[in-house]
Amino acid sequence: MRAVDCIHAALEVAERPAPNPEKGQVRIEVLRCGICGSDLHAREHCDELAEVMAETGYETFMRSNQHVVLGHEFSGTVAEYGPGCSRKIPEGAPVVALPLLRTPHGVEAIGLSAAAPGAYAEQMVVQEALMLAVPNGLSPELSALTEPMAVAWHAVRRSEIRKRDVAVVIGCGPIGLAVICMLKARGVRTIVASDLSPGRRALAERCGATVTIDPTRDSPFDASSAKHLRSAPETLELALGTVEKLRRLPVAWHHVWRAIDRLGIKPAAPVAFECVGVPGIIEQIVTGAPMFSRVVVVGVCMGEDRFRPSMAINKEIDLRFVLGYTPLEFRDTLHMLAEGKVDPAPLVTGTVGLGGVAGAFAELGDPDRHAKILIDPRL
Repeated sequence: MRAVDCIHAALEVAERPAPNPEKGQVRIEVLRCGICGSDLHAREHCDELAEVMAETGYETFMRSNQHVVLGHEFSGTVAEYGPGCSRKIPEGAPVVALPLLRTPHGVEAIGLSAAAPGAYAEQMVVQEALMLAVPNGLSPELSALTEPMAVAWHAVRRSEIRKRDVAVVIGCGPIGLAVICMLKARGVRTIVASDLSPGRRALAERCGATVTIDPTRDSPFDASSAKHLRSAPETLELALGTVEKLRRLPVAWHHVWRAIDRLGIKPAAPVAFECVGVPGIIEQIVTGAPMFSRVVVVGVCMGEDRFRPSMAINKEIDLRFVLGYTPLEFRDTLHMLAEGKVDPAPLVTGTVGLGGVAGAFAELGDPDRHAKILIDPRL
């Protein structure tokens, strides 16, 4: 079969043996595969990331001197079951799967390990337990987006954002756009999107952003009409003024304050999603955000970064980092797509065959031209 081989950052179409499914595994024919920002990073910086992963106990993340088939955002059809499978989904049926594969050395990340070849190929192997039938006739193009949309859904859920909160999405690449789609599906009413690229800002509007901002001209935190505390003096005045008002009541002020706490009433603050993943962005957000903001870091910064903890402390910034999704979130995302509750179609800006992958990697460097390019191995 044909597959795109990656070694020393070079991408070339090569012939590889067709994969054989082991116990509990399924061979699928790949219909579509998305090119992920993680693929772009891994191609150039996999050795750095492998060192970090090794510190967490995962020793087999891809290395630049290994032959690796990338691709972890995919859809396909069932081709062959391995031994010990339940075979609940008929052969030929459309499916997606979480990109994890059990091997003799442990569970591997499909498309990011030499031991688990990904979907930049005509065929691949997935774990039956993690394979899901595609419902409602959802197209291969959209079902292939289940994985990146699940990443966004996990980030939105971890943010604990409410419908009346202001969402600020920093960076409108594929993951930022996916986050905007999922915020809209969550029912968030005010979604501010910030990006340097006019093309990306236009895509953000199509995905559901209510306001788009060029960060070289305006602060995304000033874009909504919501009243947020912007300074320490404002915060101190609010605390003193509230106590003064409560002391005028016929009951002890601290009982009223305790009741307010139990009701969850607190100063309004935005929820910011960092979807850029380059050094300096966290510091910019912490410095520019209002008091008590929640910052969810979704973008993967491949190098070291620095920010001032004293600034975050004085603003009492809530800083959260997110990765991936749960199997339930993946399943729920697939059904949200199939039921039309979220529309990621604006993300898809191009399709190439296996022979066009290297060129697609280069084209994705232009933010005004592309967001998400899909691979169709049959082209």
